Amino acid sequence: MGKYVLKRILLALMTTFLILSLSFIFVKLLPQERFIGKPEQRIAYYEEQVRLGYMASSKIERKDETPVDFVTLSNGVTTYYYTVPVMQQYGTWLKNIIFHWDWGVSKTISPNVKATVIIGEKLMTTIKINIFSVIFSVPIGILLGIWAALKKNTMTDHIISTLVMVFISLPSFVLITFMMLILCYKNSILPTQWPNPTDPVKNRILGYIIPVFCLSFGSICGYCRFVRAELCEVMENDYLLLARTKGLTKKQAIMRHAMKNAMVPIFPSILAEFIGILGGSMILENLYGIPGIGKLFITSLTVKDYNILFVDMAIFTTVSLLAGVVLDLSYGFIDPRIRMGAK
Repeated sequence: MGKYVLKRILLALMTTFLILSLSFIFVKLLPQERFIGKPEQRIAYYEEQVRLGYMASSKIERKDETPVDFVTLSNGVTTYYYTVPVMQQYGTWLKNIIFHWDWGVSKTISPNVKATVIIGEKLMTTIKINIFSVIFSVPIGILLGIWAALKKNTMTDHIISTLVMVFISLPSFVLITFMMLILCYKNSILPTQWPNPTDPVKNRILGYIIPVFCLSFGSICGYCRFVRAELCEVMENDYLLLARTKGLTKKQAIMRHAMKNAMVPIFPSILAEFIGILGGSMILENLYGIPGIGKLFITSLTVKDYNILFVDMAIFTTVSLLAGVVLDLSYGFIDPRIRMGAK
């Protein structure tokens, strides 16, 4: 088991490494744009790139190469800045990350501020919203699925299943648009955008309602459908009939046996659902103005702030792959039959 866990973790890390490496190389092959800002800011940014090894500077213009930019100070001294070969940048990039954990500085979003600092400021907001969404969606979705399974082929089951099929097809960005239109702009019940940290506590709490509900909506429908299908399948097994013949009531048989076995594939899916929500929050964060890493990802891609983009990609990729590892391993911890089969 230890060898298997180590192998899966190393495989996940290797996949992350390949994804980020290819992304870095392809991005650096694009034409580099000039830094927009005051001469002092431009000098500070370019000198940081030279220090990190991504650019080279020269007081004399090279005849055989076009500079990315040049800066002339008040004393009349002009400095020209050139890019170094892509693979040399790649080697320097790996060295800076491995030995110094230096991902570079922001070019546009927050000029000359370290990318890791910017991500750290935004990360907690995204984590809070996604954790609240999971806490809200898991119990409601599981309870609705249990209710539909226990009322199988009745009017209650048909209503729940029909509503689930309808609402699971509704994209989250469509839902948040309607909620903002009705609850924010027409009736002024909730804030029209994510509250500022200086706003009253009441407004900051109300600001969580729309994003948490919109992220939870699809998860609730998914859990309901999944739990209903699993529980209905388990309830048709012979061992439940045997439990009933031994004197257990229907409620006792379901709670002691059916529910325990039906939950085996459901609990690990919570991890996968969290990752799905994490990716879906990108659109919601942009629509509602939430200062999280989802919005930062799209913003950095739009304004071509690639150092921010690489750190954001590293977070999403690593979390997704490691969650898949935990998802596979969790089956063995939850179900003893899987551990016995492995032996």
